[in-house]
Amino acid sequence: MFGKGGAGKSTVTVLLAQALRLRGYSVCVLDADSTNLGLFQIYEIQQSPTPLMDYFGGMVFSGGAVTCPVDDPMPLADAEIVLENLDQEFYAKSPEGIILFVAGKIGDQGPGAGCDGPVAKIARDFRIFIQDESPVTLVDFKAGFEDTARGALTSLDSVVVVVDPTTASVELAASMKHMVEQIKADVLPATAHLESRELIDFANKIFIESKIENIWFVLNRIHSAEEEKYLRQRLDEKGIEPIGVIYQAPSISLSWLKGNPIRSENALISIQKILARLESAEKEIIERN
Repeated sequence: MFGKGGAGKSTVTVLLAQALRLRGYSVCVLDADSTNLGLFQIYEIQQSPTPLMDYFGGMVFSGGAVTCPVDDPMPLADAEIVLENLDQEFYAKSPEGIILFVAGKIGDQGPGAGCDGPVAKIARDFRIFIQDESPVTLVDFKAGFEDTARGALTSLDSVVVVVDPTTASVELAASMKHMVEQIKADVLPATAHLESRELIDFANKIFIESKIENIWFVLNRIHSAEEEKYLRQRLDEKGIEPIGVIYQAPSISLSWLKGNPIRSENALISIQKILARLESAEKEIIERN
């Protein structure tokens, strides 16, 4: 999930996780937003799990092992994990059975450790496996475009961009579309800052071997049919066709304010339609491959 600040990435992540569970999927959510707090409450989880940053040894800026993928694109060691082998402090499960992980936060890192590149590396490389199950993992990235430039897109199957009715959202959606098109066309990343041939070769490798198939756009926080129509027109000018729309509901804003679960019937109906589109596209990819 990508989008500008306030577009509603976390809301769409929560709704999509709920819809997936209703359809019988095993669902994992990775909170990869380095500053957003309180996500666990929306899932009716009593306490946030310990960040995976601690599991992997901490940020390099504080003497830890997790580096920024821009400076060090090499893979995070031992990032493919079987859930049953992971200490339970590093994940939590909602009453609905959604499994939540937190990549890391920077608020407690102290002065001089404000770069959240290591959080993006965890989001890029972390893989969770569950015995006898094939979970869907949703990654809720931080606001903006920065993590895409760090190579986070290269490990994803698909990208969902959440677009709210603002010019900034329209422009970010166009930038995301262009970035995915470049990755699929094997355009290589910027590596002039890397001195090691090994680092340059690996940075190129992960972009060339990227398996990303699709980028989808979801309209969110829409207030009226007129607003939706105008936003669709603006996106159409950029060659973007949204796969669904979620209208603004006061109950959703109140849920985030109070830290309560999202219970919006209209929003859930809308996300079910969006999920049907995503399922259909994924089945086509499986059949094609």
